Amino acid sequence: MAEDGLMDAAILLLAMGEDSASEVFKHLAPKDVQRLGETMAKVRSTKTDRVDAVLEKFKVESAGESMLVEDTDAYVRNVLTRALGEEKAGLLLDRILQGGDVSGIESLKWMDVASVVELIRNEHPQIIASILVHLERDHACAILQQFNERTRNDVVLRIATLDGIQPNALRELNDVLSKVLSGGDRLKKAKLGGSKTAAEILNFMGGSQDAAVVESIRETDPDLAQKILDQMFTFDDLNKLDDKAIQAVLREVQGDALVIALKSADPDLREKVFKNMSQRAAETLREDLESKGPVRITDVEAQQKEILKIVRRLADEGVIVMGGGSEDGFV
Repeated sequence: MAEDGLMDAAILLLAMGEDSASEVFKHLAPKDVQRLGETMAKVRSTKTDRVDAVLEKFKVESAGESMLVEDTDAYVRNVLTRALGEEKAGLLLDRILQGGDVSGIESLKWMDVASVVELIRNEHPQIIASILVHLERDHACAILQQFNERTRNDVVLRIATLDGIQPNALRELNDVLSKVLSGGDRLKKAKLGGSKTAAEILNFMGGSQDAAVVESIRETDPDLAQKILDQMFTFDDLNKLDDKAIQAVLREVQGDALVIALKSADPDLREKVFKNMSQRAAETLREDLESKGPVRITDVEAQQKEILKIVRRLADEGVIVMGGGSEDGFV
C-alpha cells in the first residue's frame, strides 16, 4: 500500500466510527493492522476537503463492486455437499478451497519474536520449519536469529527442502498450537517452503549469519545452496532493477532513510539512484551524503533492510519485478 493510499485508508477508517472500523480491521493481516494503526495514530486533524475527497473516492470505487454472498467458501461447501454428498464433496473441496482453519498458526503472526521463540524453542527443527513458512519473512528471520547456529542452519535447510505440508500434518500442527495458545476443515496441501522461501528469510538476516547458513547447507547439498543464493536479493542488487522499478521504490522511501542506506552502497548503485531522480533532488541527495557524518553500520543495515521490505512488497503487488541472481528472476 503506497503512502498516499495508506493515509486515505486511515482517514476513511477514522471517519467511519469505531464500530465500522473495528469490523474492517478483523479482515486485515497483522502487518496491515500495524501500519494502518500507526498512521491513524499520527492523524490529529485533517482538512475537510481531504476527508470529502477520500469519502467520494471510496463511494465511487465501492459502487462498482457487489458482494454476492457473505461467505463464498461456506456457500461452495454447502452447495457441493448437498449436491454430491459429504464424501464426494470433501474430495473436491480439498482441491477447490485454499487454506482452512489455521487459527493456531495464524495467532503466531500477532505475537512478538520472544514469545514465538519461547513457544517453539523445544520443538523438532522440522516442526519449527513448518511453522516459520507461514509467517512473514522478516518475522521468521527475527525468530530464527534467536536460535543457536546449529539449529538455525538445520531449520533453513528443512525450509529449503520443504515442498508442501500434508493436510493432516497441518491440521495436527494447528490443533496443537491452538491448545498451547489456549485460545478441521479438510485442507488442500499448502505450497509452502522451498529454496525461494529460505532465500527470502535469509535476505532479512544480513551480517555473517546468512553466509554461515548457506555454507552449512552447501556441505550437505551444494546445488541447493547455490539455488538459494541465486534467489537471494541484497541491497546492492537494487542495481539490477530497471529505471521504472527504481523510481517506484524511491517514491516510497523517505529522504533521510535513503541517505543513511546509501552511505555504504556501491558507487554504481548511487549513480543509478541519482539518475532516476530529478536533477534538483539528486543534487540535494549528493550534498546530504557528503555532509552526513559517520553512521553506525547497524543503522545503515537497518535502513537498507527497510528499503528491501518496500522492494519485496512492491514485487508482491506486481508493481515491480525483482531480477535476483537467477536467470528467470523472481517476484
